[in-house]
Amino acid sequence: MITNAQSGTTIDEIAEGIYRINTPVPESVLPGGFSFNQYLVRDAEPLLFHTGPRALFPLVSEAIGHVLPVRQLRYIAFSHVEADECGSLNDFLTIAKDAEPVASRVAAMVSVNDLALRPARALGDGETLTLASGRTLRWIDAPHLPHNWETGYLFDEQTATLFCGDLFTQGGSQTPALTSSDILGPTEQFRHHGMPGMPDFWSESRNSRATFARLAATAPTTLACMHGSAWAGDGAALIMALADTVG
Repeated sequence: MITNAQSGTTIDEIAEGIYRINTPVPESVLPGGFSFNQYLVRDAEPLLFHTGPRALFPLVSEAIGHVLPVRQLRYIAFSHVEADECGSLNDFLTIAKDAEPVASRVAAMVSVNDLALRPARALGDGETLTLASGRTLRWIDAPHLPHNWETGYLFDEQTATLFCGDLFTQGGSQTPALTSSDILGPTEQFRHHGMPGMPDFWSESRNSRATFARLAATAPTTLACMHGSAWAGDGAALIMALADTVG
């Protein structure tokens, strides 16, 4: 569903009660085009995963409003501290008076509890967050995967959806909301050739394969990617194929 014709922002349900909000960045602005995604979990205690940068706040909040009032947000989660993950965190906290930031313990300690209007709900590795409906989201620490030591991801046990942040970053501005086509090839293409002058954004730490294996062990059937299409299929196999490619 198009929620803003001028920007091309859309919102689409990619799994039961999970909506992808997408704003494309045209090739005229960024060579090759790009996109920013946020994910809304509809619930009596709704959760937003990633906020988008501050400039996108009007578009993201407008899209959320097509599903539920922004003021009803209860949790605002993100994988790590960068502008596109949490740039408009305080804008959302201002409107959603009962909302809490949700991040890793490291993120809460080193950044979020200082920069956010309210203290974070800090989740340790394997800790769960249960929404009002009983939907359970499990936090998985993934330091330096692909970057930032505070990085982690949420796994929705009800729909087997892994909110996987930057792991499968795809370029381009025209990306379907959900695909079962190859995204590994486009991911590697973007990693090595995506933005002129931009270095490889992967840290490739020595412990990365063990972390990939822990993510694959969740056996996700939907990967909620932050840039490009969400993906449906054998997520465990695709995650380990990415591990093989990264080395």
